[in-house]
Amino acid sequence: MSDLRLILSPKFKAFLKYDAELEALEGSTAAGKTTVGVYKFILKVWQSPKKLHIIAGDDTGTVEKNLINKDLGILDNFGDLVEYKGNGSKEYKMPHLIVHATAGDKIVFIVGYSTKEKWKDALGGQYGCLLIDEVNTANMEFVRESIMRADYTMMTLNPDDPSLPVYKEYINRCRPIRKWTKETPQEILNDLNEPEHPNWIHWFFNFDDNYGLSAEKKKQIIESVPVGTKLWKNKIKGLRGRATGLVFSNFERKTNVITYERLIAQIGGKDKLRKAFKVFTVGIDTAYSQKSPDTIAMLFQGITVDGKLVTLDEEVYNNADLQIPIAPSDTVQRLVDFADRNREKWGYAKYMFLDSADQATITEWQKYKRLNGSIYEVIPAYKKTKIIDRINLQLGWIAKGDYLVLDHCKNHIHEMEVYSWKENKYEPEDGNDHTINANQYAWLPFKREIGIGGK
Repeated sequence: MSDLRLILSPKFKAFLKYDAELEALEGSTAAGKTTVGVYKFILKVWQSPKKLHIIAGDDTGTVEKNLINKDLGILDNFGDLVEYKGNGSKEYKMPHLIVHATAGDKIVFIVGYSTKEKWKDALGGQYGCLLIDEVNTANMEFVRESIMRADYTMMTLNPDDPSLPVYKEYINRCRPIRKWTKETPQEILNDLNEPEHPNWIHWFFNFDDNYGLSAEKKKQIIESVPVGTKLWKNKIKGLRGRATGLVFSNFERKTNVITYERLIAQIGGKDKLRKAFKVFTVGIDTAYSQKSPDTIAMLFQGITVDGKLVTLDEEVYNNADLQIPIAPSDTVQRLVDFADRNREKWGYAKYMFLDSADQATITEWQKYKRLNGSIYEVIPAYKKTKIIDRINLQLGWIAKGDYLVLDHCKNHIHEMEVYSWKENKYEPEDGNDHTINANQYAWLPFKREIGIGGK
């Protein structure tokens, strides 16, 4: 056994004591989530009335290295109370742990989820406790089937692409316990938005929760990662996002997200609101499929007299989430209502810019205006400015504080924080971009009005 000892912070203590059906452990690197996680897992196995349990990782070698044999791993913490049979035994052919519990020996099978043939053989009945390490990389078929067979599930994960199905189906159905909600980053809390499952708990751990991490080591880790990069957001901040690098890596909530009250104070009060903006504009991006996460996104934006682009309101729909899907004719009416509501609050946006590829909605708008008349004009979006050039403009505005978003526009904030580059290509992903597209459509005709001094 090593000389190291597991030092329990207040959150670690709370985690060890809490009894849940499923627990998701997420956070920054070196936060100690795996160390405290495997410790609790063996305690749960000890207490379980069932004999058979499972620990799963990418492969058995990875589990051995990261959970069983490492310092403060299972064997280090529990000594003679646990035996590891890496080559199996006469009774059980696959690798397994024997936990010598008070009520009798428990068996913990070590399973690799990367090979279906192997994990299919392991899942043959009901189990007591299940630990899925790095669940963000796991085979989803394995995740679903194994969780269904377990009384208790623990999953650990590193921050990853928020569009992965494991988030929607499991992680985002979890909630932090009330005492520790404020310790969870707002970006993560916003994502925990799927229907809540009773007694599924989310735990966010960072450097400060790991009392075993020295100040020197913490400083070394932090200083080794460039601030503002994708790696910084993932490893240091513990925030989700694709591994390929964020497009808007300089977008920060503390500088680019603003409350209504603060905006009003900056422009000198409500009575000066109309004079503070020289242009109001609307952008719309549409996608009507019921089989994809694509959305219908509307953004209302204003450009101030001193050249700041402010996203003032948003409205987002996803047909996959609606019992009665939205059709182009519905979009037209919702668009008018959206523009009317913001005209009353902010000002008149005469022009609304719609994706030029959406001829169905453009046709419906022409029909609507012929039958009803309208003070608005819907215009096909200007797309002559290349996407890479649009991004370059936005990065500059963000850096100089000329790109602001009201804090209730959660969809746009989320996309700004996760929109990523494609692997090995200097072009952005086709996803997490619906409010971003709408945003760009709205400002493209007025791009020369944005920037310091509006120049």
